[in-house]
Amino acid sequence: MRSLRIPSMALGLILVPMPAMQVSAQSESFPAYLQQVASHARSQGVSETAITSVLSGLTPNERVIALDTAQPGRQTAPPALAPYISQHVGSSIIGRGRARYTSLASISAQIERRYGVPAPILFAIWGHETNFGSYTGDFDLARSLATLAWEGRRRALFEGELIALMKMVDRGVPRSQLKGSWAGAFGYPQFLPSVYLRLAADGDGDGRADIFNSSADTLASIANYFRDAGWRPGQPWGVRASVPGGFSVDSYATKLAAPSCDRVHARHSQWKTVSQWRALGVSPQGAIGGNVLASLFQPDGPGTPAYLLTGNYRVILQYNCSNYYAMSVGLLADEISR
Repeated sequence: MRSLRIPSMALGLILVPMPAMQVSAQSESFPAYLQQVASHARSQGVSETAITSVLSGLTPNERVIALDTAQPGRQTAPPALAPYISQHVGSSIIGRGRARYTSLASISAQIERRYGVPAPILFAIWGHETNFGSYTGDFDLARSLATLAWEGRRRALFEGELIALMKMVDRGVPRSQLKGSWAGAFGYPQFLPSVYLRLAADGDGDGRADIFNSSADTLASIANYFRDAGWRPGQPWGVRASVPGGFSVDSYATKLAAPSCDRVHARHSQWKTVSQWRALGVSPQGAIGGNVLASLFQPDGPGTPAYLLTGNYRVILQYNCSNYYAMSVGLLADEISR
């Protein structure tokens, strides 16, 4: 749809003058771009109250631009996994995870039955995202998303999230509560606004999905995300595996090209049933059915830990497309449940 150029006073917005900044990939000024966003939001049924509440007074955030452009590019050789796991699955976070798991056992058991996702996985996500809610970010979400959208490298993504943020206000989320990471994620599970609108769930029965304050709502929302992403109840995310001496994982490299997260998936082997892997001498070290399809992953090379990964591992990757993240979540969940 063509954007309508509407005078700023007609939008009801207070557009604050801004200094010249050479950060935008687009030619229009920041205030002019906000007028376009307001028009797009209005066409999607967002109320004038929400548009004004979210967009008024915004200026670009140079810190957000700097953080975005400083993101690392693709590396030719990924660093070893073991040091990352040692740092992110240490005794401190394991202890905190077990304590939360124990104190919230009755709630998490109900959520696990409802959604079919093991509670330790939910706690592992919560722990990795915000250290169980101890830090959720203090960036103004509207300002961050508006800045990232205006800058233009990923305009469609961030403009959509900015409009979703307005829809959250229309749903009753207070504007003052909309703080989070520089990239627009927020709350205990660090959802983006569009994910919140689609999948945030009420876990404590009070009629609200409060992922800013409620442990039950947080666990239910993560579980709903995983169920929506295709989690298969009754299957582990993966198990440690032993491989015989001289076994070449590279001989079973995948021939498939993933449509997304390609470099992450390219490090996994072909899919075979666990029984087929056993016949090749690969022995799972945990409970897993013989007919379960799995890929073999030995991230740090021969002689280092290897894993058989199921489709549920790929569900974790949908939360964050990184083998380092997904492996640390799976291993932390295993430790929490011990």
